[in-house]
Amino acid sequence: MSDGRLMLLDTAALYFRAFYGVPDTVQAPDGTPINAARGLLDMISRLVGEFEPTELIACWDDDWRPQWRVDLIPTYKTHRVAEVIEVGPDVEVVPDPLQVQVPIIEDTLRALGIPIVGMAGYEADDIIGTLGSTSSIAVDIVTGDRDLFQVVDDSRGVRVIYTARGMSNLELVTDDVVRAKYGVDARQYADFATMRGDTSDGLPGVAGVGDKTAASLLAQFGDLAGIVAAVDDPDVSLSASVRAKIRAAEDYLGRAPAVVAVARDLDLPEVDARVGAHIDETAIEALGARWGLTNSLGRARAALTKGAA
Repeated sequence: MSDGRLMLLDTAALYFRAFYGVPDTVQAPDGTPINAARGLLDMISRLVGEFEPTELIACWDDDWRPQWRVDLIPTYKTHRVAEVIEVGPDVEVVPDPLQVQVPIIEDTLRALGIPIVGMAGYEADDIIGTLGSTSSIAVDIVTGDRDLFQVVDDSRGVRVIYTARGMSNLELVTDDVVRAKYGVDARQYADFATMRGDTSDGLPGVAGVGDKTAASLLAQFGDLAGIVAAVDDPDVSLSASVRAKIRAAEDYLGRAPAVVAVARDLDLPEVDARVGAHIDETAIEALGARWGLTNSLGRARAALTKGAA
Protein backbone atom coordinates (compact mmCIF):
# COMPACT_ATOMS: atom_id res chain seq x y z
CA MET A 1 0.00 0.00 0.00
CA SER A 2 1.26 3.47 -0.89
CA ASP A 3 2.02 6.13 1.69
CA GLY A 4 -0.67 8.65 2.52
CA ARG A 5 -4.21 8.66 3.81
CA LEU A 6 -7.48 9.39 2.01
CA MET A 7 -10.28 11.03 3.99
CA LEU A 8 -13.82 10.44 2.71
CA LEU A 9 -16.55 12.72 4.02
CA ASP A 10 -20.14 11.53 4.33
CA THR A 11 -20.94 15.10 3.43
CA ALA A 12 -24.71 15.31 3.88
CA ALA A 13 -24.52 13.55 7.23
CA LEU A 14 -21.97 16.11 8.37
CA TYR A 15 -23.83 19.20 7.20
CA PHE A 16 -27.08 17.89 8.70
CA ARG A 17 -25.23 17.50 11.99
CA ALA A 18 -23.85 21.02 11.62
CA PHE A 19 -27.30 22.41 10.81
CA TYR A 20 -28.74 21.07 14.05
CA GLY A 21 -25.63 21.73 16.11
CA VAL A 22 -24.88 25.35 15.19
CA PRO A 23 -27.44 28.03 16.16
CA ASP A 24 -29.65 29.24 13.32
CA THR A 25 -28.83 32.78 14.36
CA VAL A 26 -25.57 32.33 12.44
CA GLN A 27 -26.38 34.22 9.25
CA ALA A 28 -24.79 35.88 6.24
CA PRO A 29 -24.80 39.69 5.97
CA ASP A 30 -28.06 39.47 3.98
CA GLY A 31 -29.74 37.27 6.58
CA THR A 32 -29.29 33.94 4.77
CA PRO A 33 -28.71 31.15 7.31
CA ILE A 34 -25.17 29.76 7.10
CA ASN A 35 -25.02 27.60 10.23
CA ALA A 36 -24.68 24.35 8.27
CA ALA A 37 -22.04 25.79 5.96
CA ARG A 38 -20.01 27.27 8.80
CA GLY A 39 -20.33 24.14 10.91
CA LEU A 40 -19.18 21.89 8.07
CA LEU A 41 -16.17 24.11 7.36
CA ASP A 42 -15.19 24.04 11.01
CA MET A 43 -15.58 20.25 11.05
CA ILE A 44 -13.26 19.99 8.05
CA SER A 45 -10.69 22.22 9.76
CA ARG A 46 -10.79 20.03 12.85
CA LEU A 47 -10.65 16.74 10.95
CA VAL A 48 -7.82 17.76 8.63
CA GLY A 49 -5.83 19.22 11.49
CA GLU A 50 -6.25 16.18 13.72
CA PHE A 51 -6.00 13.29 11.24
CA GLU A 52 -3.74 14.87 8.60
CA PRO A 53 -5.07 13.26 5.41
CA THR A 54 -3.04 13.64 2.25
CA GLU A 55 -6.18 13.36 0.10
CA LEU A 56 -9.74 14.50 0.79
CA ILE A 57 -13.02 13.87 -1.04
CA ALA A 58 -16.52 15.10 -0.25
CA CYS A 59 -18.79 12.14 -1.07
CA TRP A 60 -22.23 13.24 -2.23
CA ASP A 61 -25.78 11.90 -2.13
CA ASP A 62 -26.87 12.32 -5.75
CA ASP A 63 -29.82 10.16 -4.69
CA TRP A 64 -30.24 9.56 -0.96
CA ARG A 65 -33.10 7.07 -1.50
CA PRO A 66 -32.41 5.27 -4.81
CA GLN A 67 -35.44 3.78 -6.49
CA TRP A 68 -33.72 0.45 -7.04
CA ARG A 69 -33.34 0.07 -3.28
CA VAL A 70 -36.98 1.07 -2.72
CA ASP A 71 -38.06 -1.47 -5.34
CA LEU A 72 -36.34 -4.19 -3.31
CA ILE A 73 -37.48 -2.97 0.13
CA PRO A 74 -40.45 -0.56 -0.20
CA THR A 75 -40.07 0.58 3.42
CA TYR A 76 -36.49 1.74 2.78
CA LYS A 77 -36.13 5.14 4.49
CA THR A 78 -39.91 5.65 4.23
CA HIS A 79 -40.15 7.33 7.62
CA ARG A 80 -37.59 9.92 6.59
CA VAL A 81 -39.87 11.30 3.92
CA ALA A 82 -43.00 11.16 6.06
CA GLU A 83 -44.51 14.36 7.35
CA VAL A 84 -43.39 14.92 10.91
CA ILE A 85 -44.11 17.46 13.57
CA GLU A 86 -40.51 17.70 14.71
CA VAL A 87 -37.74 17.40 12.17
CA GLY A 88 -34.49 16.09 13.64
CA PRO A 89 -31.06 15.10 12.32
CA ASP A 90 -32.27 11.60 11.39
CA VAL A 91 -34.90 12.92 8.99
CA GLU A 92 -34.03 13.43 5.35
CA VAL A 93 -36.68 16.10 4.74
CA VAL A 94 -34.39 19.03 4.03
CA PRO A 95 -35.65 22.14 5.87
CA ASP A 96 -35.69 25.26 3.71
CA PRO A 97 -33.02 27.00 5.84
CA LEU A 98 -30.72 24.07 5.05
CA GLN A 99 -31.72 23.69 1.42
CA VAL A 100 -30.58 27.22 0.65
CA GLN A 101 -27.16 26.41 2.11
CA VAL A 102 -26.39 23.39 -0.06
CA PRO A 103 -25.18 25.45 -3.05
CA ILE A 104 -23.09 27.56 -0.66
CA ILE A 105 -21.55 24.38 0.75
CA GLU A 106 -20.75 23.14 -2.75
CA ASP A 107 -19.13 26.46 -3.68
CA THR A 108 -16.98 26.55 -0.55
CA LEU A 109 -15.82 22.95 -1.02
CA ARG A 110 -14.78 23.70 -4.59
CA ALA A 111 -13.01 26.90 -3.54
CA LEU A 112 -11.00 24.85 -1.03
CA GLY A 113 -10.07 22.40 -3.77
CA ILE A 114 -12.05 19.54 -2.20
CA PRO A 115 -13.55 17.45 -5.02
CA ILE A 116 -17.22 16.50 -4.76
CA VAL A 117 -17.95 12.98 -6.00
CA GLY A 118 -21.41 11.50 -6.48
CA MET A 119 -23.25 9.33 -8.99
CA ALA A 120 -26.84 9.32 -10.21
CA GLY A 121 -28.87 6.56 -8.58
CA TYR A 122 -26.47 6.07 -5.67
CA GLU A 123 -25.98 7.32 -2.14
CA ALA A 124 -22.86 8.78 -0.58
CA ASP A 125 -22.45 5.43 1.20
CA ASP A 126 -21.95 3.79 -2.19
CA ILE A 127 -19.38 6.38 -3.22
CA ILE A 128 -17.56 5.80 0.06
CA GLY A 129 -17.81 2.03 -0.32
CA THR A 130 -16.25 2.15 -3.76
CA LEU A 131 -13.50 4.63 -2.95
CA GLY A 132 -12.75 2.95 0.37
CA SER A 133 -12.51 -0.47 -1.23
CA THR A 134 -10.36 0.55 -4.20
CA SER A 135 -7.99 3.07 -2.62
CA SER A 136 -4.27 2.35 -2.86
CA ILE A 137 -3.67 4.26 0.38
CA ALA A 138 -5.14 4.05 3.88
CA VAL A 139 -8.64 5.48 4.33
CA ASP A 140 -10.53 7.44 6.99
CA ILE A 141 -14.31 7.48 6.53
CA VAL A 142 -16.00 10.31 8.40
CA THR A 143 -19.62 9.44 9.14
CA GLY A 144 -22.26 8.96 11.81
CA ASP A 145 -23.77 6.05 9.86
CA ARG A 146 -23.16 2.55 11.23
CA ASP A 147 -23.86 1.06 7.79
CA LEU A 148 -20.34 2.02 6.78
CA PHE A 149 -18.81 -0.23 9.44
CA GLN A 150 -19.01 -2.91 6.74
CA VAL A 151 -16.18 -1.15 4.87
CA VAL A 152 -13.76 -1.22 7.84
CA ASP A 153 -10.69 -3.30 7.02
CA ASP A 154 -7.61 -3.23 9.24
CA SER A 155 -5.56 -5.11 6.64
CA ARG A 156 -5.99 -2.20 4.23
CA GLY A 157 -5.95 0.59 6.80
CA VAL A 158 -9.64 1.45 6.31
CA ARG A 159 -11.29 2.79 9.46
CA VAL A 160 -14.31 4.92 10.35
CA ILE A 161 -14.11 8.21 12.23
CA TYR A 162 -17.52 7.90 13.87
CA THR A 163 -19.28 11.18 14.61
CA ALA A 164 -22.50 9.93 16.23
CA ARG A 165 -21.50 11.28 19.66
CA GLY A 166 -20.42 14.64 18.30
CA MET A 167 -17.17 16.19 17.14
CA SER A 168 -15.85 16.38 20.68
CA ASN A 169 -16.32 12.60 21.10
CA LEU A 170 -15.03 11.13 17.86
CA GLU A 171 -14.54 7.38 17.88
CA LEU A 172 -12.07 5.51 15.67
CA VAL A 173 -13.79 2.34 14.52
CA THR A 174 -11.51 -0.54 13.53
CA ASP A 175 -12.09 -4.28 13.17
CA ASP A 176 -11.54 -4.75 16.89
CA VAL A 177 -14.08 -2.06 17.76
CA VAL A 178 -16.76 -3.60 15.51
CA ARG A 179 -16.07 -7.00 17.03
CA ALA A 180 -16.24 -5.63 20.57
CA LYS A 181 -19.48 -3.73 19.92
CA TYR A 182 -21.42 -6.32 17.95
CA GLY A 183 -19.65 -9.65 18.22
CA VAL A 184 -19.09 -9.86 14.45
CA ASP A 185 -16.25 -9.04 12.08
CA ALA A 186 -16.58 -5.89 9.99
CA ARG A 187 -16.90 -8.04 6.87
CA GLN A 188 -19.99 -9.62 8.49
CA TYR A 189 -21.58 -6.33 9.51
CA ALA A 190 -23.87 -6.01 6.47
CA ASP A 191 -25.32 -9.48 7.08
CA PHE A 192 -25.63 -8.65 10.77
CA ALA A 193 -27.53 -5.43 9.99
CA THR A 194 -29.75 -7.26 7.51
CA MET A 195 -30.87 -9.77 10.11
CA ARG A 196 -31.14 -7.38 13.02
CA GLY A 197 -32.90 -4.73 10.97
CA ASP A 198 -32.55 -0.98 11.27
CA THR A 199 -35.52 1.26 11.99
CA SER A 200 -33.59 4.35 10.87
CA ASP A 201 -33.38 2.85 7.36
CA GLY A 202 -36.79 1.19 7.36
CA LEU A 203 -35.33 -2.32 7.36
CA PRO A 204 -37.61 -4.70 9.32
CA GLY A 205 -34.99 -7.40 9.88
CA VAL A 206 -35.84 -10.97 10.79
CA ALA A 207 -38.65 -11.01 13.33
CA GLY A 208 -37.44 -12.35 16.65
CA VAL A 209 -33.75 -12.12 15.75
CA GLY A 210 -31.87 -9.44 17.65
CA ASP A 211 -28.21 -8.49 17.99
CA LYS A 212 -27.16 -11.50 20.06
CA THR A 213 -28.87 -14.11 17.93
CA ALA A 214 -27.64 -12.54 14.70
CA ALA A 215 -24.06 -12.42 16.01
CA SER A 216 -24.27 -16.00 17.25
CA LEU A 217 -25.54 -17.28 13.91
CA LEU A 218 -22.81 -15.45 12.01
CA ALA A 219 -20.17 -16.83 14.37
CA GLN A 220 -21.48 -20.34 13.70
CA PHE A 221 -22.13 -20.17 9.96
CA GLY A 222 -19.93 -17.32 8.70
CA ASP A 223 -22.37 -15.36 6.59
CA LEU A 224 -26.03 -15.01 5.67
CA ALA A 225 -25.77 -17.55 2.85
CA GLY A 226 -24.39 -20.07 5.32
CA ILE A 227 -27.23 -19.41 7.74
CA VAL A 228 -29.90 -19.81 5.07
CA ALA A 229 -28.29 -23.05 3.88
CA ALA A 230 -28.13 -24.39 7.43
CA VAL A 231 -31.87 -23.89 7.91
CA ASP A 232 -32.57 -26.54 5.27
CA ASP A 233 -29.94 -28.97 6.54
CA PRO A 234 -31.45 -31.31 9.14
CA ASP A 235 -28.00 -32.42 10.27
CA VAL A 236 -27.03 -28.93 11.41
CA SER A 237 -27.46 -28.07 15.07
CA LEU A 238 -30.05 -25.29 14.93
CA SER A 239 -33.13 -24.81 17.06
CA ALA A 240 -36.57 -25.26 15.54
CA SER A 241 -37.43 -21.72 16.63
CA VAL A 242 -34.53 -20.15 14.76
CA ARG A 243 -35.22 -22.29 11.69
CA ALA A 244 -38.82 -21.08 11.68
CA LYS A 245 -37.80 -17.41 12.01
CA ILE A 246 -35.31 -17.60 9.15
CA ARG A 247 -37.77 -19.47 6.93
CA ALA A 248 -40.49 -16.89 7.65
CA ALA A 249 -38.13 -14.14 6.52
CA GLU A 250 -37.01 -15.95 3.36
CA ASP A 251 -38.44 -13.34 0.98
CA TYR A 252 -36.94 -10.45 2.94
CA LEU A 253 -33.54 -12.16 3.17
CA GLY A 254 -33.55 -12.65 -0.58
CA ARG A 255 -33.93 -8.92 -1.21
CA ALA A 256 -32.42 -7.05 1.72
CA PRO A 257 -28.71 -7.89 1.33
CA ALA A 258 -28.52 -5.93 -1.94
CA VAL A 259 -30.08 -2.93 -0.16
CA VAL A 260 -27.83 -3.05 2.90
CA ALA A 261 -24.54 -3.71 1.11
CA VAL A 262 -22.79 -0.57 -0.10
CA ALA A 263 -21.54 -0.53 -3.68
CA ARG A 264 -17.85 -1.22 -4.08
CA ASP A 265 -17.36 -1.17 -7.84
CA LEU A 266 -18.93 2.02 -9.21
CA ASP A 267 -17.24 3.59 -12.23
CA LEU A 268 -16.46 6.91 -10.57
CA PRO A 269 -14.65 9.82 -12.20
CA GLU A 270 -11.00 10.24 -11.36
CA VAL A 271 -10.31 13.36 -9.31
CA ASP A 272 -7.22 15.05 -7.94
CA ALA A 273 -7.92 14.86 -4.23
CA ARG A 274 -4.55 16.07 -2.94
CA VAL A 275 -5.09 18.22 0.12
CA GLY A 276 -4.44 21.88 -0.56
CA ALA A 277 -3.48 21.35 -4.21
CA HIS A 278 -6.27 23.36 -5.81
CA ILE A 279 -7.22 26.13 -3.40
CA ASP A 280 -8.86 29.07 -5.18
CA GLU A 281 -7.83 32.14 -3.20
CA THR A 282 -10.03 34.49 -5.21
CA ALA A 283 -13.12 32.35 -4.69
CA ILE A 284 -12.36 31.96 -0.98
CA GLU A 285 -12.15 35.72 -0.54
CA ALA A 286 -15.35 36.35 -2.50
CA LEU A 287 -17.34 33.62 -0.75
CA GLY A 288 -16.09 34.72 2.65
CA ALA A 289 -17.28 38.26 2.06
CA ARG A 290 -20.55 37.27 0.41
CA TRP A 291 -21.66 34.79 3.06
CA GLY A 292 -19.89 35.94 6.19
CA LEU A 293 -17.66 32.86 6.16
CA THR A 294 -14.28 34.56 6.07
CA ASN A 295 -13.08 33.15 9.40
CA SER A 296 -14.31 29.59 8.82
CA LEU A 297 -12.93 29.52 5.29
CA GLY A 298 -9.67 30.92 6.59
CA ARG A 299 -9.37 28.18 9.20
CA ALA A 300 -10.17 25.48 6.63
CA ARG A 301 -7.70 26.95 4.17
CA ALA A 302 -4.99 27.07 6.83
CA ALA A 303 -5.58 23.44 7.82
CA LEU A 304 -5.50 22.29 4.19
CA THR A 305 -2.41 24.34 3.39
CA LYS A 306 -0.60 22.94 6.42
CA GLY A 307 -1.62 19.46 5.39
CA ALA A 308 -0.25 20.03 1.89
CA ALA A 309 3.06 21.26 3.33
